[in-house]
Amino acid sequence: MSGPDHLYDLKTKIESFKIIWDTEVGNFCRIFFKRKEKLEMKDHGQLNAMIDPAVDWFKHLGSEELKEDFKHSLVSFVRLYSFLTQIMPFYDIQLEKLYTYGRFLLKKLPVDESKPFQLGDDVSLEYYRLQKIGEKSFVLEDEPEGYLTGIKDAGSGVTEEAMVPLSEIIEVLNERFGTEFKDADRLFFHQIEEEMATNKKLHEQAQSNTIENFQYGFEDVFLASLISRMGQNQEIFTRIMDDDEFSKQVKKLLIKKVYTSDY
Repeated sequence: MSGPDHLYDLKTKIESFKIIWDTEVGNFCRIFFKRKEKLEMKDHGQLNAMIDPAVDWFKHLGSEELKEDFKHSLVSFVRLYSFLTQIMPFYDIQLEKLYTYGRFLLKKLPVDESKPFQLGDDVSLEYYRLQKIGEKSFVLEDEPEGYLTGIKDAGSGVTEEAMVPLSEIIEVLNERFGTEFKDADRLFFHQIEEEMATNKKLHEQAQSNTIENFQYGFEDVFLASLISRMGQNQEIFTRIMDDDEFSKQVKKLLIKKVYTSDY
């Protein structure tokens, strides 16, 4: 499945939750994309108010698992759309509208205090005039180059599986999922692992959190790193994005390596 195809699949999945409605998205974007000379002071408050119904629908969604699934789908859509618009033109205005509405909604959704690294800051539209149509903000920001060395607590609970070499990760995936990845595919995983291991923010989180809490910061950076390398190995990228069980296994194997990394 190509990147654009997956984008439309994500849109369909997001809409299936019945949290985001076309009418509300349309009303939000009509104000958000007003010509500068027509903007009014009251527009800021109206934009906030237009996000509130989706927040209320989210709160009544049901289980925490459903809420996490919705958040994950919306984050994936926003990041993938932001990345793809850097490398190819899009002419579907509905995608642009959902992207615009979705990225502000994510900032206003309730935060689970037990998961400190989730998205969830209160929405701030004070400077939304700077983020008009034609803006294609690149969400995936590279960390400064360099290597960090840290000490992990002896009681972190990480098993010997963390030390499994990438060649064995390929073997585990092939055996469990019937894939036929070769040793050459190790490079794709190695690049993701290396980028995450040298990510300053992730490194600091690993030093001050258990691996259970660390996973929330890991998830966000993993998705960003995966999308930025989408074109390098389409087969692995597609399998991770389309197969939840496969994705969970990849992250399970990589998170332990990143968490215990000595970079």
